[in-house]
Amino acid sequence: MNRTAEAVFPRTISQSACDCADPATHGPMTGIGRYTGLAAAAALAVTAAPALAQPLPWEIGLQPAATPVMANIHAFHDAMLVLMALISGFVLLLLIYVVVRFNANANAVPTRTTHNTLVEVVWTVVPVLILIAIAIPSFRLLYFQRDIPKADMTLKITGNQWNWTYDYPDNGAINLTAFVKQRADLKEGEPYLLTADTAAVVPLNKTVRIIVTASDVIHSWAMPAFGVKIDAIPGRLNEDWFKAEKPGTYYGQCSELCGKDHAFMPIMVQVVPEADFTAWAAKAKTAGVEEAQKLLAARLAASKIVAAGD
Repeated sequence: MNRTAEAVFPRTISQSACDCADPATHGPMTGIGRYTGLAAAAALAVTAAPALAQPLPWEIGLQPAATPVMANIHAFHDAMLVLMALISGFVLLLLIYVVVRFNANANAVPTRTTHNTLVEVVWTVVPVLILIAIAIPSFRLLYFQRDIPKADMTLKITGNQWNWTYDYPDNGAINLTAFVKQRADLKEGEPYLLTADTAAVVPLNKTVRIIVTASDVIHSWAMPAFGVKIDAIPGRLNEDWFKAEKPGTYYGQCSELCGKDHAFMPIMVQVVPEADFTAWAAKAKTAGVEEAQKLLAARLAASKIVAAGD
């Protein structure tokens, strides 16, 4: 099954999904003189969260898809919505017909019919056929989600009360712990209770295998834009995968009641081009995650300035 294209329905990640992350491309830096105000831009590069990569007030739909899995979840959801609307409309028409055709005024003497073989066969067989039609794409999508492809990197995620620890075993044993960012420390555009003080960083267009566990109680690592929700259970390793196809910052939350500060366990993932990720990982190994985050912010800010200049 082609994991870079459609797995269940012929649908690609829509343009709305493009809006859920930063559209800037990342080119080489060409001269310090061009980057007046780079320090200020760098401070905002990581924190300027794309609006559609997080919950919005009064929204009724799913978050825009950032991965092939979520794109197919969107397609399956939309197809089922159409099917349910057709069934509901058909049932409504039947009810209206019954009310009009068989009310007391139209039928002073009601019929005493108790059985109709044709009708009973139809109302048994048709729902079965509908369920089979739903089951086929449903199981295909489930298989697509759970059949983990060959990964480009592994990210181990550990849920703790009340923070997340991320380990990068393929990148020199990088380790970082993400706590909720306090309201007083939030910058403009950062959503409260969704912003972490340190973001997990992953490369763009790379298959990331995640191994999820917990150190104390059951947690759940959920990232709506990726189509991922997987329990973190003490003493057990669960695994999943994603392939982010749009750069930007994405938000999620712990989705399993885990104690008094359950609401303060945000998930924040930053998807960056491979070159930026490689630079971030190299800096994290030698100088620590804090310095790596500063380097990444500067690179992203410089790339935005280059893109704006072009």
